[in-house]
Amino acid sequence: MPRLTIHDHSSAPDLSKPFIEKAIANNGFLPNLIGVLSSSPAALETYFTVGEINSRSSLNLAEREVIQLTAARLHKCDFCIAGHTALALKKAGFTASEVLGLHNGTTLGNPRLDSLVKFTTEVITTKGNVSNEALESFLSSGFTQANALDVVLGVSLATLCNFSNVLAKSPINNELQQYAAGTFKG
Repeated sequence: MPRLTIHDHSSAPDLSKPFIEKAIANNGFLPNLIGVLSSSPAALETYFTVGEINSRSSLNLAEREVIQLTAARLHKCDFCIAGHTALALKKAGFTASEVLGLHNGTTLGNPRLDSLVKFTTEVITTKGNVSNEALESFLSSGFTQANALDVVLGVSLATLCNFSNVLAKSPINNELQQYAAGTFKG
């Protein structure tokens, strides 16, 4: 049972309604995250704005999805695990075994992406206070200083979504149930 209201177009504040329409157009349904964030038009606008900026970062879609799934796993956000599993499979070109690796925090067999998982984990668990060795390892994997900062950008987006869903106890939409951790088997 959700702890916060999950709005739809009829119950949302007027300032949230254009974002709800955009979410439905993009997804074919209204993700519960958007319904929750609709209580705060400013939080909802931030989600869309930071999401759009994140999409223009120096990291490609697959790399951005690694960050989102790693953050969702660490923050224990079941909703975001399901949503980003769907994106990773449908749009970012991940295999089912790679996604399961991200669910479980195991290696993907791709040194570059494994380095990204490790660095993202370090950024989150140390709250940005990564060791010199962790940063050097990330950079020696072919990433740049801009990429390191864009990991922080991705983590900021994930934190808004993950924490909002965990606070609200957002249920996973029916459209995403097959991608939920524990349900998704590949």
